[in-house]
Amino acid sequence: MRPPPADRPDRRWFLGVEFTPLTIDAAVRRIVGRDPGAPFAYVVTPNAQHAVAAWHGDMRFAAPQRSAWLRLNDSAILNLLSRRLFHDALALAPGSDLTAALFAGPISPEDRLTIIGGSAEMERRLRDRFGMRHIARHDPPMGFIHDPAEVERCVAFVLANPARYIFFAVGAPQSEMVALEVHRRGDAAGVGLCIGSSLNFLTGLVPRAPRAFRRANLEWLYRLGRNPIGHARRVFIESVPILAIAARARMMADQDRAHRGKLAA
Repeated sequence: MRPPPADRPDRRWFLGVEFTPLTIDAAVRRIVGRDPGAPFAYVVTPNAQHAVAAWHGDMRFAAPQRSAWLRLNDSAILNLLSRRLFHDALALAPGSDLTAALFAGPISPEDRLTIIGGSAEMERRLRDRFGMRHIARHDPPMGFIHDPAEVERCVAFVLANPARYIFFAVGAPQSEMVALEVHRRGDAAGVGLCIGSSLNFLTGLVPRAPRAFRRANLEWLYRLGRNPIGHARRVFIESVPILAIAARARMMADQDRAHRGKLAA
């Protein structure tokens, strides 16, 4: 496996995830400022679902995070928990905002993009709205992550279509798992971005929550209301346990503080 990039910035552990505490602007500067010919490195955007999975040792989430170059906090809820329970805000850099910021200026029509996932309509809108001239896209079949041959096709496509920016848009943890395999191959370049549904939001294929919902940390509620069947499991089973995990972490921190106080007395 290729060693981690030498330009890896500071990290901060929170609820089992080692985050890169960067804002959107700082993350964009890091990504755009990276040498386009440097060895492949990828960006993940962990949210509450990732944190719950990592806390329980789910290697589908944990393994790709360990090798990521940047691990940006995608969750306003994690930011809120960090601020309220531990009095230390966790910088917020949602994948959707990061994608929008990159296309707002740094990504030019002449940049080469490679996309794993998405749809033909999404690609058409990227070409029409942003003038992108060089897009290579591979859309693997549903359930591809369970077929080593299909995963290999994704990796081979990335290697055969070198680009400065590689977007992995096949959902979590599939995007992160494919990015890890590209990283392990060791002969790719560019920056990989595991950005969930960000390109669908960017192109208007899926409406994003209004700003008022996002400011109130209720983007999850908006998505749940629009697609209750599709999001119920993610919200109530895969994400809500983060509240209990955070409470337990705070209790453990208080107990540790009390124990150290007794030893010092």
